[in-house]
Amino acid sequence: MGGGTGEIGLNTILGGASFVSCVVVGIISISMRQRRIRVKKCDFVRDICFYLLVILFLVLILIQSEIDVWAAMAFASMYIVYVIVVYISHAHWKNAAGDISESNCTSTNDTDLSVPILSNMEKEELSAAEEGAVEGSSEVLEVKKCCSNLRSSASCRMVFFVLEMPLYLPRRLTIPVVCEEKWSKPYAVASVTLAPVLLSILWNHQFDRVSFMTSLVIYITGLIFGVTFGLVAFVTTEKSIPPKNCLFPWLVAGFLMSVTWSYFTAQELVGLLVSVGYLLGVSPSILGLTVLAWGNSFGDLITNLTMALNGGPEGTQIAFAACYAGPIFNILFGLGLSLVGSAWSTYPSPLVLRRDPYLLETVCFLAGGLLWALVVLPRRNMRLDGVLGGGLLVVYVSSMSLRLIQTLGSLKLQKEIN
Repeated sequence: MGGGTGEIGLNTILGGASFVSCVVVGIISISMRQRRIRVKKCDFVRDICFYLLVILFLVLILIQSEIDVWAAMAFASMYIVYVIVVYISHAHWKNAAGDISESNCTSTNDTDLSVPILSNMEKEELSAAEEGAVEGSSEVLEVKKCCSNLRSSASCRMVFFVLEMPLYLPRRLTIPVVCEEKWSKPYAVASVTLAPVLLSILWNHQFDRVSFMTSLVIYITGLIFGVTFGLVAFVTTEKSIPPKNCLFPWLVAGFLMSVTWSYFTAQELVGLLVSVGYLLGVSPSILGLTVLAWGNSFGDLITNLTMALNGGPEGTQIAFAACYAGPIFNILFGLGLSLVGSAWSTYPSPLVLRRDPYLLETVCFLAGGLLWALVVLPRRNMRLDGVLGGGLLVVYVSSMSLRLIQTLGSLKLQKEIN
């Protein structure tokens, strides 16, 4: 939505989708190859087909290079359609006959998802392949214990406190927290008081041509709301326990301020990427496709891989489904809302997108990875193995290698011209 940063946003979304759908799925498949775990075919086909449909609409938007506010709303609304389809299909398969449902849609090891996934690790004996994962997890616990001991020393605690304070304190003073472990009435009153003030400051900085009187009115409005909320919180809350009544407004405020801080942090990160791109002579879009996309997706890699390794068949199914449902959410909801906001700012004129042939190239490789999974996995009887994972990794490495070669070639050409 920022001026001149549309390429970074598109490349980050598509780069993250490619990383999760190819690298994360590939690593999970290779890691689970010896356990012969099968995933649900009908869920997989449903998610892949909807994913490809989303990519098709995105390709049409990129080819047309413009979109109006109504088309952007329709694109973002596709996620609601996806949620409805998932709900209806889940209800249908749940109410279907047990034998037919199990033979067509579920693996033989499927169990009730209401049971905690990781609790099965305490009840079942581990196979030889699973013992390696447990040994690795014990090593991780030892490392965490050492880090905890290091952190517990007085000098290290002081260093961490100094390093964390500039980032921790502003968030703590503006994000309402109502959990019992972290409840503090002074912090709670300060957060609801300063949150509207922070919102007014960010609102004024979003628009460069706002007059002084308009900015002053926005500041005063934020201050009035902040003081009012602070007084109400001071009178209605107790010192020892968080509020039990009217908890919903506190949760909504905490969620909105968390999103605000995420938005603010993302803006600064994008500005940093643009600056680094100018200094190094590298297109910011390639930084969004690689650095920012990898940073956004690394958490998915750790979370989904841990779930698959330690959660048994149920955890593997959840991790595998998340590798496709997550990018669908990012494209439709994240990119969709950004397109709606940008198109609304240019209404009634359509939003013009800068033509970037590399984006279409990235989308094609992403579709190639999805088609590879759609063809290979049913042929492998829905078992995760090295064939599926290796092919997905090859698709992603080929995509990134080609993009880096093109970037280096354009840099060399610019140097020769200069």
